[in-house]
Amino acid sequence: MAETSEKQLIIAGLGNPGKKYEMTRHNMGYLVVQAFAHLFGLQLKEDKRFLAKVAKGRMQNVTVHLVLPTTYMNESGQSVRRVVDYYKLAAQDIAIVSDDVVLPFGEMRLRSQGTAGGHNGLKSVQRHLGTIHYTRLRMGIGREGEAGKELSDFVLDKFTKSELEQLPVFIGKGAQVLEQLLTDTVENVMNVVNVRKKDKIGKREEGSQAQSPDRRNKG
Repeated sequence: MAETSEKQLIIAGLGNPGKKYEMTRHNMGYLVVQAFAHLFGLQLKEDKRFLAKVAKGRMQNVTVHLVLPTTYMNESGQSVRRVVDYYKLAAQDIAIVSDDVVLPFGEMRLRSQGTAGGHNGLKSVQRHLGTIHYTRLRMGIGREGEAGKELSDFVLDKFTKSELEQLPVFIGKGAQVLEQLLTDTVENVMNVVNVRKKDKIGKREEGSQAQSPDRRNKG
């Protein structure tokens, strides 16, 4: 078991496993954590103990545990909980990365606590942790122009050509936010990340996603 006296951080990216879902909007959490792993030369490998692909490394004087749950989205919390219990860490030592349909594509929002906002992966995490007090980085995949499409279809669709062109930069920004969390407080990083265009988002904050149950437990 790891010593808990040193600073440690679990970074979990939410998504669905398998090639079919690799470049779908709901896998934004996977993509950001994979980019972070690449940034620090870490290789994610499947570990059945955790129901996840995991990697461990020490950077900026922090021991980091990267986690990609291999359960489907609705059961992501099982994996996160297993890692938390194994390393004897607290919810405050967790950062979750997920997609967000309310935020426009390309915008991010960082919070140190809050509701799941209808996101089924976050619902599972909060159910298994028994708390809303954990850091979450929400990556916008807003469905402007596709509001008529079923939500489950939208999030499980692949990125459009335009989104794919912007995706590398957007994912890179998400990975940079995770890197900042290693050396700064969540509150300070929030002050940088949460600069937004109020005319676009207004009062649409956490709690307004209202994601519907997805087919076959993948949402």
